[in-house]
Amino acid sequence: MDIGFIGMAAALGLSAAGSAFGAGFAGMSAVGAWKKCYAAGKPAPFIMIAFAGAPLTQTIYGFLLMNFIKAAGCDAGLALGVGLFGGLAIGLSGLFQGKCAAAASDALGATGKGTANYFIVVGIVETVALFTLVFSLLLLG
Repeated sequence: MDIGFIGMAAALGLSAAGSAFGAGFAGMSAVGAWKKCYAAGKPAPFIMIAFAGAPLTQTIYGFLLMNFIKAAGCDAGLALGVGLFGGLAIGLSGLFQGKCAAAASDALGATGKGTANYFIVVGIVETVALFTLVFSLLLLG
């Protein structure tokens, strides 16, 4: 058995798990914020859909990392390490991006203001996943 395959699976699996948790948290918050808006007779901002879906990109990054590990043909230990730690970092980015998006939905639903600022914060957390993907590619050389 080639332990490098475990790294490939970890890259995708851990990234997707973080995306799932993050999207779940963000989605639940968006639904709650919409409920508050409807109860108060205010319009419910549709843009919260973007907050709820933001963590999904980490699954794509995990998929890309998995494919890059496969294409690199590198040492199995390196493939395992990059897959495990890269997938974990990308997944944690998705998890915490979802938490930031959840807070953004709550704030936007309550105030109707600050959308651009909230997207900037969500984007900063996204950057961690992008950096992880790029730096992992450099490790795979």
